[in-house]
Amino acid sequence: MRKRTLFGLAAGTVAAGAATLAYASLVERNMFTLRRYDVPVLPADAEPLRVLHLSDLHMMPDQRRKQQWVASLAALDPDLVVVTGDNMAHPDAVPGVLRALQPLLDYPGAFVFGSNDYTGPVWKNPFTYFLPGREYTEGAALPYEELRDVLTGAGWADLNNARTSIKAGGRLIELVGVDDPHIGQDDYPAVAGPVTPAADLSIALAHAPEPSLLDQMAADGFGLLLAGHTHGGQVCVPGYGALVTNCGLPRAMAKGLHRWPGSDSWLHVSAGLGTHPTAPVRFACPPEASILTLTPR
Repeated sequence: MRKRTLFGLAAGTVAAGAATLAYASLVERNMFTLRRYDVPVLPADAEPLRVLHLSDLHMMPDQRRKQQWVASLAALDPDLVVVTGDNMAHPDAVPGVLRALQPLLDYPGAFVFGSNDYTGPVWKNPFTYFLPGREYTEGAALPYEELRDVLTGAGWADLNNARTSIKAGGRLIELVGVDDPHIGQDDYPAVAGPVTPAADLSIALAHAPEPSLLDQMAADGFGLLLAGHTHGGQVCVPGYGALVTNCGLPRAMAKGLHRWPGSDSWLHVSAGLGTHPTAPVRFACPPEASILTLTPR
C-alpha cells in the first residue's frame, strides 16, 4: 500500500511537471501582452506623450505570430518608439525583425543593441544564471550592421554610446544611450553630462539595467530610464516573483515601473517579447510590450 502511494505521488509529480513545461513552452511564451503605465515625468500642464517600449524580441525567422503581434502595435499610434536590444536570435532573423517593426518605423524612434544583436545564442545550463560573474559565451555572428542600417535609414536614433535630441509628439526630447553593459560595451562617460534645460523630456536607454549605470544616468537628470535584458525573470514563482535578473538589478525590479532609488527618475524594465531559443519557456511572466503614457509631475 505504501509503495503504491509513493508511486502515485511520484507519477503525479511527473505529470504536473510535464503539464507545467507544456504550458510554459506552448502557451505562455506566446501570450503576448500589452502593459500600460502612467509615468509622471513631464512639466506641469504638458500634454501626455505616449512611448512604446519594446525589448528582447530574440527573433527567429519563422516566428510569424510574434512578428504580426508586434506589427499590430502601430495601431496604438505612439509618439515615440524605443527598442532596448536583443532583437535577433538567428543569422537570418533580420527579415523577421523588419516584418515586426516595419509599421512602427513611420514613427520617431530610438534604439540600443544587446549582446544578442551581435552574436547568436548558444546552449547553456539555465542554473548558471544564478552564478555571479559567470563567463559570457558568444555564438554565431549576427548581421547587426544590416539591422542598424535599416533602423537608422528610417530615421531612428542609434544610441549605442551616443546622445542626441529629437522631436516627437511636438516636444523636444533629449536621448542618451549606451551599448550593452552585459558584455562591457557601454561607455557612458563618453556621453555623460547634465540634461539640456531646453529639452521638454530626457530619456536614457540601456539593454542591461546595471545599477551603477542607472545611478549615473539619474544623477545627470534623465527622468526616464528604459531597459530590458532581464526577461522579467522569465520563469517566476507566483507570489515570489523573479528568481534571478541576470544582472545587478534587485529581483523586485525585474520588470515594470519603479522609482529609481535616491533620485527623481523613473525606471521601466521590459520583460521582453522573446526567450533564449534553447530555453523557450515562460512561466508567470508572459512576453510583453509596454505603452508608457508620460504625464505631468
